[in-house]
Amino acid sequence: MGESNNLVSGISTQNDSIAAAVMKERSEAESLKTAVGVVVNFLWMRLNKPIVIGVGILVLTWLVMRRSCLYLRHVLKCCQRRCFRTPFQKNSIDQKVDLMEYVVREWKGTTEAAKLMKKGYREVYKNHNIKHIRRVRGDNYCALRATLFQVLIRGLPLPTWIKEQDIVKIPEKLLYSQGCNWIQQYSFGPEKYTGINAFGKLRKCLEMLKSQWNEMNSIRDQEKREEMCKVLFSDEDKEYKLYEAVKFLMLYLVIEFYEEMKNGGNFPGFVTFLFARDTSSDPLSFMMNHLNHIGDTGGLEQIEMFLLGYSLELKIRVFRISKYKTEEFQSIYPEEYGREWQEVILLTEDDRHYNIPVIAK
Repeated sequence: MGESNNLVSGISTQNDSIAAAVMKERSEAESLKTAVGVVVNFLWMRLNKPIVIGVGILVLTWLVMRRSCLYLRHVLKCCQRRCFRTPFQKNSIDQKVDLMEYVVREWKGTTEAAKLMKKGYREVYKNHNIKHIRRVRGDNYCALRATLFQVLIRGLPLPTWIKEQDIVKIPEKLLYSQGCNWIQQYSFGPEKYTGINAFGKLRKCLEMLKSQWNEMNSIRDQEKREEMCKVLFSDEDKEYKLYEAVKFLMLYLVIEFYEEMKNGGNFPGFVTFLFARDTSSDPLSFMMNHLNHIGDTGGLEQIEMFLLGYSLELKIRVFRISKYKTEEFQSIYPEEYGREWQEVILLTEDDRHYNIPVIAK
């Protein structure tokens, strides 16, 4: 019986609160109505005084707009809470769609360029068994994202040279054993100079890459791997750590190749062209003028695509759609690759933005 009385009392209190809120709203509305009425009557009596009319209109506008602004502020706060409710952003790799439907949607025009693109896509659709496409977020990590996504979603093994050493210790190795203190000037995409902290940040990036790659490789269930990749490539913080780790591994190999060149050792053919550029004549200039811009103001150039393939021990086959009917329609990075290296395929229309083809089984 006591519980019933408490329940009734609680409901009564709640109703009183609601009634009080309603009365408050009515009171505010009546006050606003009264104020508007006073202003209108005042203007009606003073129509012969333009200045007074102008002031009256401003007052009336303020009274009406004040409530609207308060409501708009409330709506914006609600939207903000909803937008930041979760740390995950939109997935940077879209779900696969039919390739020809994508072409119809993206290349509707009748220009020569549009006709060329359509022919190029029909070629890969008919003769290379590419029936679907995954769109990739088109920022300056695009080539790294499209490549690494395929590595992880397929559960490919770590490169041999990475298995043979602890890559997490490479930053300290370069600093203390080889005197590469200039790596302090390494840029993490849009994040500029970080000084001595760069070594700690690089270590965390390499730990992330190593753990994620090993985990994906250990999963035999393809559906589970796809679900984990969906989560991983929706977390910008983790995702960018992976790309920065790959960038650093590319830099590490450039340092190794440079030492081989100086000492008359063996190195891949593309390395000669890399160091022949005025802007990358040594590892430091390569980092400052090229690598540091990746993820920020620029993506991978063609020579860096060779380096990417070599770093990850991948044969990267790229269909360059705008080069249809030329020898450059298909390009392979690097041209010298190991027999055991896995192949990943990319599609590009402009050598800057890369999408992921899905080959029919």
